[in-house]
Amino acid sequence: MIDIHGASALYLVRERSRTNIVRMSHDDDIDFMPRLGRPRAPKGSRARRPLSFQQQVMQAVARVGGDPRRIGKPSGTRTGAAPKTGRFNARGRGAKFAATVPRDIGWKFDADTGMRFRARRVVVKARVVKMRGADSQAASAHLRYLQRDGVTRDGERGRLYSSWEDEADGAKFLDRGGDDRHQFRLIVAPEDGAEFDDLKNFTRRLMDQMERDLDTTLDWVAVDHFNTAHPHSHIVLRGVTDQGKILNIAGDYIAHGIRHRASEIMTLDLGPQSEWELRQSLGHEVEQDRFTRLDRNLLHEVTDTGVIDLRPGEEQSLLGGVNRALLIGRLNKLERLGLATSQEPGRWTLSAKMEKTLRALGERGDIIKTMHRALTAQGIERGAEQYMVHGDERLERPVVGRLVGKGLAGDELADRLHLVVDEIDGRAHYVEVAGGEADAAKTGSIVEIGPAEAKPRAADHNIAQMAADNDGIYQPSDHLDMARESVRVPAGDYEGYVQAHVRRLEALRRAGIVERLDADHWRVPDDFEKRALAYDAQRNTQRAVRVLSVLDLDAQVTTDGATWLDRTLVGTGIASVSDGGFGHKVRQALTGRRQWLVEQGLARLDGNGFTTRPDMLAALESRELARVGRAMAQQRGDLLPFRQMEDGDSLRGTYKGAVTLVSGKYALVENALEFTLVPWRPVIEKELGREVYGLVRGSGISWQFGRSRGIGL
Repeated sequence: MIDIHGASALYLVRERSRTNIVRMSHDDDIDFMPRLGRPRAPKGSRARRPLSFQQQVMQAVARVGGDPRRIGKPSGTRTGAAPKTGRFNARGRGAKFAATVPRDIGWKFDADTGMRFRARRVVVKARVVKMRGADSQAASAHLRYLQRDGVTRDGERGRLYSSWEDEADGAKFLDRGGDDRHQFRLIVAPEDGAEFDDLKNFTRRLMDQMERDLDTTLDWVAVDHFNTAHPHSHIVLRGVTDQGKILNIAGDYIAHGIRHRASEIMTLDLGPQSEWELRQSLGHEVEQDRFTRLDRNLLHEVTDTGVIDLRPGEEQSLLGGVNRALLIGRLNKLERLGLATSQEPGRWTLSAKMEKTLRALGERGDIIKTMHRALTAQGIERGAEQYMVHGDERLERPVVGRLVGKGLAGDELADRLHLVVDEIDGRAHYVEVAGGEADAAKTGSIVEIGPAEAKPRAADHNIAQMAADNDGIYQPSDHLDMARESVRVPAGDYEGYVQAHVRRLEALRRAGIVERLDADHWRVPDDFEKRALAYDAQRNTQRAVRVLSVLDLDAQVTTDGATWLDRTLVGTGIASVSDGGFGHKVRQALTGRRQWLVEQGLARLDGNGFTTRPDMLAALESRELARVGRAMAQQRGDLLPFRQMEDGDSLRGTYKGAVTLVSGKYALVENALEFTLVPWRPVIEKELGREVYGLVRGSGISWQFGRSRGIGL
């Protein structure tokens, strides 16, 4: 048996001998180099491919429980110093303790039982999130999703707790951290978390230990989730110390120190994990359609020839020998999936795509479970062939339907959301989107998910303007001279400013939109901005969520507002509806809505079919605005009357906020005399609490901001 120290010594002797031979050859002017023969198996042994010296060293390291992948890497650092791992913030709080933490869970042998034991395993994921501007709103939405329904053992709503409160107030926690630069989000998942009724005690003890390691009191809230196979705790930690200073935690403490402390607590509660327990746990992974610990062990068993040899009597790592039967069972499973090939009894090769494929299968399996839970909660049944999972690719067409489920996507650390939509094509769709508009979408509402609108670029406008003044030719040198005279550039980097425009032109040149004549001349077409915007739209993979109706189908049939069903009837909603699944319910609702519109005198049904009045949508919007306006005035005690705006009316007042109605989203504007509701546009949101001026034109409004002369409200 070759141990790691012996292997290292043998390697040094071999290198020194080679160096001495070379020196002797130069001293004697004789070019002499020994020609080593191919390694051969000892006499009497079974004929098989001999192992190289590197293979012998790696197998010897694995046999004694080491990690062959760490050969040649630094084993650690001096005591008290932050390890040089390249990780961010290496000198933050906790660095001294993190330098002493072992990176791998070690096994200990018990002579009395003849078995080995190790510490309990805990998985920790972490993310540092900025807390300025819109990110603070995303943090509020993140807490709401962590407390969503169905995450407890009883399927109830999740509840926040802290170090001293069993029911913490998330709003107050965020208020305390309103001026924080960042916050930490942690997911702590003990491998044996299912052994506990709740994880509060475990989480509080972990955070107490972290306070001692980081030498500060921590302000945090947490919520436990039991809706997956592995119970886990979500912890949100403010990025400030008890002195009000910025809390900087060493990257290695986040990566290893928290996991080590959590493992210590779990081991203290349940005792060390034995090999027998581990084999029982690994046994459940043999048939799983995801990347497992057995797969990771198999990758360690692959030799430099790409073969896994699990024949009796052959060299295997310690884990490979102990778990040989499980590994063989796993290889048989992988062979059925087309990810492993049996060369001969006991010898396999793995597909190069094995890990990537298994991880993708695991993610899809989790998504299917999420979709099934969301559909089942709404009493909806769909076959597996009707499940559509959209990855990161660009959506070829919008997804339109009823929102039946929503939650945090992936590992639930980021602010991306997943939406489960029962679509009008009769299928269920899973789509991941960024936060923002998706936060406002409620379960049961009708939504449309499509490509986000591409926005014009300032660089494209600059290029088009420069080219228009020079007969369609853009010259970077002229742009540089102009920029130095009239443009303020950060740090005065005018060359970098112009070079950014040139890089944009290079990308558009490859798309055939512009032509490079030489290093300082580019031919730009007259419709350059339009074509550049279309190019961005085609490449855009971002998704936007638009709420088409806040009401479900049944409520839309008899409401007095302009509904999504109405827009569908007049051809501005959707093009076609399937006759299966949710599409069938939409068809039934459309039939009921037609009958209601006929009864209200807004449409007619005769020999020519169903026909709506030209002003049907405007009449419905006017009805709803009048009803809602009167109700709002009564709620205010009739102190301010409601005024319904007409085409050509002007208004002036303070923008108080947005009101969502069946007919759409409206801006609430009021002054000292009255208030009104007018169509909302995104541009007005930044004027919240300020004076605005507008002119109603048809069904829209032209806004002006700041003080303006004219007739009041």
